[in-house]
Amino acid sequence: MNLLIPSEKLKRFFSQFKTFHYKKGDVFLRSGDIPQGVYYIRTGYVRLYTLSLNGKELTLVIYKPGEFFPVVFTFTADPSVYNFETLSETTLFRAPRDKFINFINENEDVLKELTLHIIERFQVALRRMEYLTFGNAKSRLASVMVIYTKRLGERRGKSTLIPIPLTHKDISNLVGVARETVSLEIKKFADRGIINYKGKYIEIKNIKELEREANLI
Repeated sequence: MNLLIPSEKLKRFFSQFKTFHYKKGDVFLRSGDIPQGVYYIRTGYVRLYTLSLNGKELTLVIYKPGEFFPVVFTFTADPSVYNFETLSETTLFRAPRDKFINFINENEDVLKELTLHIIERFQVALRRMEYLTFGNAKSRLASVMVIYTKRLGERRGKSTLIPIPLTHKDISNLVGVARETVSLEIKKFADRGIINYKGKYIEIKNIKELEREANLI
């Protein structure tokens, strides 16, 4: 009897296939490419982003360990319309699309869990769209920090660490404002003791105050 939980089944399935190692900042899949398979993150973080006609970047999704992509290609076989870049040193497995589809069709529990994860990312995207449309620079920055603290954060005592070495440029691509503005607002949050830097990582010291700045409470 197979007693593995869905996430363990998924990892075991992908671990049969080729492993790829990337450095931070590697763009390994570009808009218009036909992916060579379905990717699964063993370690590290990957961002999905788009480019405007004038070359401005906007990060739409950050994938964490245990997640797969590209979702549209996986279920439709259509070429990727987005770019994928590593945000840290990253190790990926890549499985043939047909084998992955067969696997999830034969494992309803895995398909159900994957569906829930897709819904979660969709809800995050909707919240970010709302903040990007109606918020100012401060509330946009606060809202993005809240979202990714809750989605990716690691508890460290009374604080929470966002475990991705995000530069101010990375954050500006998430928030949709100029890097200089991001730097200014981050300094204000740090001066007030809401956030702190632990080396290259952002530490959230007061999530409730950050939620207030994001107009979430």
